[in-house]
Amino acid sequence: MCGIAGIITNNARNYQNAIQKMTDVMKHRGPDAADHEFYENAALGHRRLSIIDLSENGKQPMFSNTKNECIVLNGEIYGYQDIKKQYAEYPYHGGSDTEVILAMYQRKQENLIHDLPGMFAFAIWDDQKQQLYCARDRFGEKPFYYAIGNNNEFIFASEIKAILASGLIQPKVNPEAISNYLQYGYVSTYQSIYSNIFALPPAHQLIWKAGKITVSRYYSLPAKDRMISLSDAKEEFIYLLKNAVKKQLIADVEVGSFLSGGLDSSSVVALVDEFLPHQTTISFGYDHKDSELKYAKEIADKYKTNHIEVHEQKKDLAESLLSISPFFDEPFSDISFIPHYEICKNARKNLTVALSGDVGDELFGGYHFYTVENKLKNHFSYQNLIAKFGLSLYQKIKPISFLTQQNLKYSSILDFHLNSVRNDFNKEERKILGISTDYQQEYSFTPNPNSLNDIMRVDLENYVPGNMMVKSDRMAMANSLEVRTPFLDIDFAEFCIQLPDQLKLTNENDKIILRETMGSYWTDTIRNRHKQGFGLSVKSWFEEDNLMNLSNDLLKNRNQKVFNYIDFDATQKFLNKDNKHWNLLQLALWAHNNQTVL
Repeated sequence: MCGIAGIITNNARNYQNAIQKMTDVMKHRGPDAADHEFYENAALGHRRLSIIDLSENGKQPMFSNTKNECIVLNGEIYGYQDIKKQYAEYPYHGGSDTEVILAMYQRKQENLIHDLPGMFAFAIWDDQKQQLYCARDRFGEKPFYYAIGNNNEFIFASEIKAILASGLIQPKVNPEAISNYLQYGYVSTYQSIYSNIFALPPAHQLIWKAGKITVSRYYSLPAKDRMISLSDAKEEFIYLLKNAVKKQLIADVEVGSFLSGGLDSSSVVALVDEFLPHQTTISFGYDHKDSELKYAKEIADKYKTNHIEVHEQKKDLAESLLSISPFFDEPFSDISFIPHYEICKNARKNLTVALSGDVGDELFGGYHFYTVENKLKNHFSYQNLIAKFGLSLYQKIKPISFLTQQNLKYSSILDFHLNSVRNDFNKEERKILGISTDYQQEYSFTPNPNSLNDIMRVDLENYVPGNMMVKSDRMAMANSLEVRTPFLDIDFAEFCIQLPDQLKLTNENDKIILRETMGSYWTDTIRNRHKQGFGLSVKSWFEEDNLMNLSNDLLKNRNQKVFNYIDFDATQKFLNKDNKHWNLLQLALWAHNNQTVL
């Protein structure tokens, strides 16, 4: 896990100072080493967090054997040892996964991407072609941003702050991105908060040649569901998941696991035990009756792990926000990012790599709202025009159920999902705030508005890379920790995506395939558990004086930068110590941290 940067321009050596600034500002992504390499028309920079091949042979930027190609990689190529055998003709210099990509490029050029597993963002300069080839992994685990500089330089980096540090661009705020942020609490993975700094979307590749940029999709989610029995599904599930975990344990440093005590992380820990007995596990919990720490300890005791508990430390929330939020570079309002930062910070004291149970909910149907959507779809009023007409009249006389209300309000379960679930500000509220523009993210498939599985696919292309992977990457990298996600192994994820939804959830149960397959690996208590978050309450947070003082400083002063983008008077109506208030506070904090933005 690392930080990458580059500037493609004539007389690239003249940009030594700029590329140095770019890598310096990403020191947290790679504290172990920093290096730069130059061609006539390309400057490449890298910050290294040493995980595979800790020797000098693993350092980057890495030249190929001919010196014609040079690569910078952020990420991990899982199963690279087997890939290496397929490219045995290449004269390998070291034992890193990075060098395998160079071997693949020499034989297959850009077509290598179709055979490349793992989480990654990389760039390869081909000096003979005078071409830069870049790609980002299928699920957006690793970030990649790019921009055109004031003198037509092509600039790229792992983080927006590195592009800004180059001094080669004056950023301009993107109103569409602010609209998406206000609605969902994060910027779409297809955009950045700036209109002149671009995100390479997940599953996309980019080629720069002679000043022309070509971006194209190289991978699409499987769009059709499979017909498969539960018994066959269980057999394939466990085989693929064991293989995913095994591949992601490869490292030349210790690998541990996050353990929340939920079904997903408990499953990962259980399977790690088959390959790595006495693993280190780490849990974060708040000291209250609903704390998950007791569940995590059950699994830790069952598998005799070296277990570390991180208890909530009563900290100044305002101080935490001021120190942590700059790592995002963009407004980000997921309330769990503070505890996520804390668990990564504590994990780094003992580990360099940690496995996570992220994305199980999207793959197995674990969120409560998926169950609600299933009930909506099966309700007698769903897309029934006659029933809707009668119910709209009836509700004027007597109250109607929640499901009926939602079916009257939304045209489909997809409409409900996109415009109700995880929404902070609806379209009308955004207009009140002065944001009239809207943004609709594209997908690699055409969602069926009545399909639960397609809603989960939408989340895999929207929420997962835009929120979950951003939080995971930025909070882990802020602490120089690599986090790996076995559930996003391409073979395992594709299998789960295609499972029929009845193997994921019903009106009565969730995560059916996981429960059926992994139940024997858990304790009785864990088997009976359902989804639980960190137990956070924004309302209780706003009871802290220091947080309210920060809010008042940022949101009750007309001169604050945030009011260049939203209306001051309208904002005052939404400061009710709730999620909307929290959303606005994070936006104001981002604006405050970026005073030079236009």
